[in-house]
Amino acid sequence: AVGSVDSPIGKLDLATTATGLVRVGFPRAQDDFADELARDLSPRVVRLAARIDPVRRQLDEYFVGRRRNFDLAVDWALVRGFRRRALQLLAAEVEFGRTVSYQELATAAGSPKATRAVGTAMAVNPVPIVVPCHRVLRTGGALGGYGGGLETKRWLLAFERHPDPG
Repeated sequence: AVGSVDSPIGKLDLATTATGLVRVGFPRAQDDFADELARDLSPRVVRLAARIDPVRRQLDEYFVGRRRNFDLAVDWALVRGFRRRALQLLAAEVEFGRTVSYQELATAAGSPKATRAVGTAMAVNPVPIVVPCHRVLRTGGALGGYGGGLETKRWLLAFERHPDPG
């Protein structure tokens, strides 16, 4: 299923499979998003809104400060190996409002010298926000990069420090 949700950081494109959430995309042309999914997963991207509804609801709750953890099934089909392990560890261990360095995450994933590999894993994260790669910083606290742009990363980090429950 393919859909979208409006958020304070712009429209987010969403895609789910029978397994779970497979992609959250930052604002761009919807056609590019659907074409990319067809290429990477299947040309038969199903458009069933019911699969997208729980994702929309949880993202809406997050952005109004009523949700700190996502309980969505994630389809990890777009990432493998160490990248998947680093992303799964991040999702399980780094809580709302907290941050971790690339080095700390590499060490926690069992590969202390894999700092750059962690950076690559964050860069290819198919489900940002739900798997919170915005919480990963350089040693010393510098932002590093972010697929949604550094302004979006700053916004998400500031929001998580001071959420405003509606």
